Amino acid sequence: MAEAEAVQLKEEGNRHFQRQDYKAAAKSYSQALKLTKDKALLATLYRNRAACGLKTESYVQAASDASRAIDINSSDIKALYRRCQALEHLGKLAQAFKDVQCCATLEPWNQNFQETLRRLNTSIQEKLRVQFSTDSRVQKMFEILLDGNSKADKLEKAANNLIVLSREEAGAERIFQNNGVALLRQLLDTKRPELMLAAVRTLSGMCSGHRARATAILHAVRIDRICSLMAVENEELPLTVCNLLQAIIDALSGEDKREHRGKEEALVLDTKKDLKQITNHLLDMLVSKKVSGQGRDQALNLLNKNVPRKDLAIHDNSRTIYVVDNGLRKILKVVGQVPDLPSCLPLTDNTRMLASILINKLYDDLRCDPERDHFRKICEEYITGKFDPQDMDKNVIAIQTVSGILQGPFDLGNQLLGLKGVMEMMVALCGSEREADQLVAVEALIHASTKLSRATFIITNGVSLLKEIYKTTKNEKIKIRTLVGLCKLGSAGGTDYGLRQFAEGSTEKLAKQCRKWLCNTSTDTRTRRWAAEGLAYLTLDADVKDDFVQDIPALQAMLELAKASTPDKTILYSVATTLVNCTNSYDVNEVIPELVQLAKFSKQHVPEEHPKDKKDFVDMRVKRLLKAGVISVLACMVKADNAILTDQTKELLARVFLALCDNPKDRGTIVAQGGGKALIPLALEGTDVGKVKAAHALAKIAAVSNPDIAFPGERVYEVVRPLVSLLNTQRDGLQNYEALLGLTNLSERSDKLRQKIFKEKALPDIENYMFENHDQLRQAATECMCNMVVNKEVQERFLADGNDRLKLVVLLCGEDDDKVQNAAAGALAMLTAAHKKLCFKMTQVTTQWLEILQRLCLHDRLSVQHRGLVIAYNLLAADAELAKKLVESELLEILTVVGKQEPDEKRAAVVQTARECLIKCMDYGFIKPVS
Repeated sequence: MAEAEAVQLKEEGNRHFQRQDYKAAAKSYSQALKLTKDKALLATLYRNRAACGLKTESYVQAASDASRAIDINSSDIKALYRRCQALEHLGKLAQAFKDVQCCATLEPWNQNFQETLRRLNTSIQEKLRVQFSTDSRVQKMFEILLDGNSKADKLEKAANNLIVLSREEAGAERIFQNNGVALLRQLLDTKRPELMLAAVRTLSGMCSGHRARATAILHAVRIDRICSLMAVENEELPLTVCNLLQAIIDALSGEDKREHRGKEEALVLDTKKDLKQITNHLLDMLVSKKVSGQGRDQALNLLNKNVPRKDLAIHDNSRTIYVVDNGLRKILKVVGQVPDLPSCLPLTDNTRMLASILINKLYDDLRCDPERDHFRKICEEYITGKFDPQDMDKNVIAIQTVSGILQGPFDLGNQLLGLKGVMEMMVALCGSEREADQLVAVEALIHASTKLSRATFIITNGVSLLKEIYKTTKNEKIKIRTLVGLCKLGSAGGTDYGLRQFAEGSTEKLAKQCRKWLCNTSTDTRTRRWAAEGLAYLTLDADVKDDFVQDIPALQAMLELAKASTPDKTILYSVATTLVNCTNSYDVNEVIPELVQLAKFSKQHVPEEHPKDKKDFVDMRVKRLLKAGVISVLACMVKADNAILTDQTKELLARVFLALCDNPKDRGTIVAQGGGKALIPLALEGTDVGKVKAAHALAKIAAVSNPDIAFPGERVYEVVRPLVSLLNTQRDGLQNYEALLGLTNLSERSDKLRQKIFKEKALPDIENYMFENHDQLRQAATECMCNMVVNKEVQERFLADGNDRLKLVVLLCGEDDDKVQNAAAGALAMLTAAHKKLCFKMTQVTTQWLEILQRLCLHDRLSVQHRGLVIAYNLLAADAELAKKLVESELLEILTVVGKQEPDEKRAAVVQTARECLIKCMDYGFIKPVS
């Protein structure tokens, strides 16, 4: 019974195979295999299932099934050939060649076997040639690199060749197979920087996108050895080793996104242990005195990039939890380092900032309040554990740690400021005789005074101390920080004229000193950076910003600082903030008169606007900034590396651009200085608010500028998406209107641009605004559609059944607004000229079509009248019956009256079109000429 059922299943499988349902066929053959022990039937079933495997590209399974069939019958020619095909696809050319050789021996007349034999022979020869040449090249390169007597140019060439080879899959595999890892380790032991760099870069290329190889290299070179290389006092090597570790992490965690096949796919590796080991070593590097400042920075960069989730939609944040439990105290130790203390670890200027960023990212990656409470408790325990009345150094470290956290997760920093004794300790350290204590305390006060309530406490308790330090200290570092502290406290009231923290004229004096430092090019960049930060706070005061834009040397000095070849995050952010303040492009809450009256009645504080914050003064400041060349500086800032140019800075730059674009007369200057090109990346990347502001600025430029000049080359196509994003009900009417104007201007340029607008799915949005009650929005949308209908795909949308697109255009032709009529008539003229079907459809969409057409042909505005007559001509030319209907109406009389007029210069096109309509009627024989 079982044998009979097996035969039936085989036949069923054959039927499925003929119907090309290969999965069902394989399933039937598999079921049959379980029921039979007959060797001949088993061989047939395995052979048939191998054929299914070939069809479904399951080559490993196909080769395995064919092998089982061959085990039963070694001369099974079909099984041999199927195994040959599977092995060829798996890249096992030598084994495939042997199988097809057997087939050709059994059936020498079979042309298919002979052709496969020739093809495989050629492929094998080529593979051997490449392999032997690659192997010999690899061997030769290592010989040159490991030979102490090799010349410098030979060494450099061999090292570069090895790096290039490692970046190709075949080359990386050859290096790996030829004992390359052991030889690269020898290069690392040479202690020669150029050879070590070459070895690390080669290892990096070999690890990229290959999990098994990355695992083998990690175990062979060892993570402690890799970290010791990253710890050296050298700028280039730590960065290169960081790239190697990143390649290993990407390969182990599957971040490389490459498809793995064959052995690599079949190899299942548990990489969690290795990844955890890498994390532990990176955390240990943070607190080791043997690690250089550059090495510590790279360790922090790797943790920043790989520990927090890249997408908060992913539920698993176990890596962050692990680092919080096992490494947060180590990160806090880095944040709390004081460079002037003897116990300080080796640092760079960016180390503490990178540690603050890591704390911020870890805190943001926590999913619930219990996790955040645990994080806060660790920070509290660490800080309170440092307070010691007997040891001032520990107190300074505790305050420095709070200062660092305030630069990271601000709400956590604010909670820590509430700890008993923290604020008091800050004020007490200001009065210390040690300059190191004063420096830390002043910086901490600067970061702590962001909230008005904290600023008020410090103004009450610490301003006199800050002023005393400012007057008495001879240390420039402390002096500038004290100044910035006073600047920040002075600006604590924001733009509210009624909340001035200091006496009249005090903020102007502070600003004058900041400008003086800024202009002093002999001062170190760090000090000038602090001066720029001080101005970022003080320019909230309208008197300060007005004086600043009139001080041309100070303004130029700040702009040059931003353009410097290696600006840091703080400079870019400070300059961007100052420019936002000078252009008043920050968000301002709308003042509702009724609420102001209510606040006055209840004796509540009402924010006051400074007289110099009125529009006339803002416009004057914008003019001065443009004259100073601010656009070219903004363009340079936009090009800065993403690590330096944060999303918040991008948003500030977008705000400045939007304010500068406000006056249409200034837009030509902005385009000439590269503003159009600079806005595109701001509109595509950054915060949601920043992207909207940049898109709005682009819309303002695109609406009035020649796109070929404003956005040369292919850049013009990148402008379309930001403009389309503004066609949204969540955006305000001005943004909608200017986006439509910009799209109208772009759609006029070329069909390729119209196609791009169509592909960005802007058509439904443009149609929605054609229904708007607002006259200008409806007009702008109709004008845009008038340009878009030239595109064939847009025309097809009008041709499609079941929509009212054409009806909407016809009805808009009957509107009272001349501009809407003009645009709608233009669209209708082009549509009816392009497709006869639309001429018939026009007469069916509304009963008012003829009345609307007659109104167009009699319109006072010549451009509208001309378009109406073109529509009439298109309808007359489309069909004799339709023409007859038009001739029987009053339209013939209208055409006759218009056609008899004298064609002066203005009316020539109108009269000529009317006469062409009459000639068409004559051609049909509906009318006759009068002799």
